[in-house]
Amino acid sequence: MIELIPAIDIIGGQCVRLKKGDYADKTVYATDPAAVAKELELQGFHRLHVVDLDGAKSRHIVNTSVLRSITETTSLVVDFGGGIKSDTDIEEAFRCGASMVTVGSVAVTSPTLFAHWLHEYGSDRIILGADVRDGKVSINGWKEDSSESLLPFLRYYVEQGVTHVLCTDISRDGMLSGPSVELYAEVMQAYPSLHLIASGGVSSNEDIEQLQRCGIPAVVFGKAYYEGRIDVQKLRTALTEDNNQPT
Repeated sequence: MIELIPAIDIIGGQCVRLKKGDYADKTVYATDPAAVAKELELQGFHRLHVVDLDGAKSRHIVNTSVLRSITETTSLVVDFGGGIKSDTDIEEAFRCGASMVTVGSVAVTSPTLFAHWLHEYGSDRIILGADVRDGKVSINGWKEDSSESLLPFLRYYVEQGVTHVLCTDISRDGMLSGPSVELYAEVMQAYPSLHLIASGGVSSNEDIEQLQRCGIPAVVFGKAYYEGRIDVQKLRTALTEDNNQPT
């Protein structure tokens, strides 16, 4: 069954969502991210994606106290991203309880450092963040577009040993317009062994069911959950039934 990963994005210690990564277009959903994380755990989720949006903008991690609060309050497997640019940042993220970290910008700007982290911490703890806009990988809180095209970028790091990739279609993030199924299917066709985490645009149970039918291993969602568009119990039932269908 597709892995379900709710997301908590943090600005100023609050749980928020942006539209297309625009910091000026922000909705606050909760003032206590740790309480949100606890509720997600009570609903049966085992994994959580936490994004330090302040960190992504500042180019160093900021909301470590929120991360620590979440990991001390719950037993969720937390992957943490946003602003991880140095050894100090990544060490602090793990020290505050993150089980995994998502790193994107460094993979573009400092491939040697990313490769060092990959080999230092292991491919099971380092997630390659590949945030895409118009076919190019974006960096630094989605404020800059690099010259890296997605598939060659992924090819390089798969050859380096990357096994986990979080791919976000920026144009759909926070828009509730449906995920870029074709994009994720293209990635999986090229690299079928990847544990690909689809992100951006999920608006309903049906979107997630479609991703599962296309063989996408995992999905991140946030706004659709916070706005009541995802019925968790019905979703799990539908995914289980679909997973048990003969092939």
